[in-house]
Amino acid sequence: MSKFGELIDAQVPVLIDFFTEWHEQSISMNETIRHVAAALGDKARVIKIDVDKNKELAEALRIKGLPTFMIYKNGQMVWRQSGEFDANTLITIIQEQA
Repeated sequence: MSKFGELIDAQVPVLIDFFTEWHEQSISMNETIRHVAAALGDKARVIKIDVDKNKELAEALRIKGLPTFMIYKNGQMVWRQSGEFDANTLITIIQEQA
């Protein structure tokens, strides 16, 4: 979990996509997440975390629905939501946290 603290301790917003490789909605968001990362460049970080490979973290953060998205800034969670989003919506939400 100490590595997670390093990931979220950034001055730019950090979007985290909690997913699994077998969950249909998680898979359908892959292209959207790539688009968001490309559109934001160095104005934000985009990180994908597989909950099957990080069960302890997923339990600690109470990840129930997939995909679940969180935005952290300076180590603090500033936004959290589960479900599917289009790229423009995610970009707007991230930019509001900048």
